[in-house]
Amino acid sequence: MKVIEKILESAKAGDGGKPVFSFEFFPPKTEEGVENLFERMERMVAHDPTFCDITWGAGGSTADLTLEIARRMQNLVCVETMMHLTCTNMPVEKIDHALETIKKDGIQNVLALRGDPPRGQDKFVQIQGGFACALDLVEHIRKSYGDYFGIAVAGYPEAHPEVIESNGLATPEAYAKDLAYLKRKVDAGAEVIVTQLFYDVDNFLKFVND
Repeated sequence: MKVIEKILESAKAGDGGKPVFSFEFFPPKTEEGVENLFERMERMVAHDPTFCDITWGAGGSTADLTLEIARRMQNLVCVETMMHLTCTNMPVEKIDHALETIKKDGIQNVLALRGDPPRGQDKFVQIQGGFACALDLVEHIRKSYGDYFGIAVAGYPEAHPEVIESNGLATPEAYAKDLAYLKRKVDAGAEVIVTQLFYDVDNFLKFVND
């Protein structure tokens, strides 16, 4: 089931709607860590999250483990699962392998991200045969897989960290440009926006209104 469908379903519930929340997990570095993760996941899922998501290591460094954890989350833990997918060091062939794998496993939700620069690099660099940004990834998913996947993207209530200046703020122009880019991702097929962590609720409410 797509996450957007679960969110809308929750909004229709009585008493003003059912709260929507999720848990995010990252792949542990050891086999023991993986088993510990699933023990804790079972307890956390008992609280009935709307969905849970699993992160994608930089440049696909945890690709196989992420795919296996996602499969177990969806089919053994039986929680609606969203898998992160990034463009960092990922040619299209690897991206399609990941998408085909989760489709086969019954997973319908992807958080499409550009991703951070690889370890030791200051800036993101598009690799040959890969994508330059999350918008490219969203467009590819929609073109190649139609409406099968529910696509989520990142949103930044205070603008993307790369445009925030030394005073901790983005210029109005940078904020507006970032918001326009988010709109392009939505127009390309994104259905859910997951925001960067924020501490000032007024900034978030302004972002939603904008």
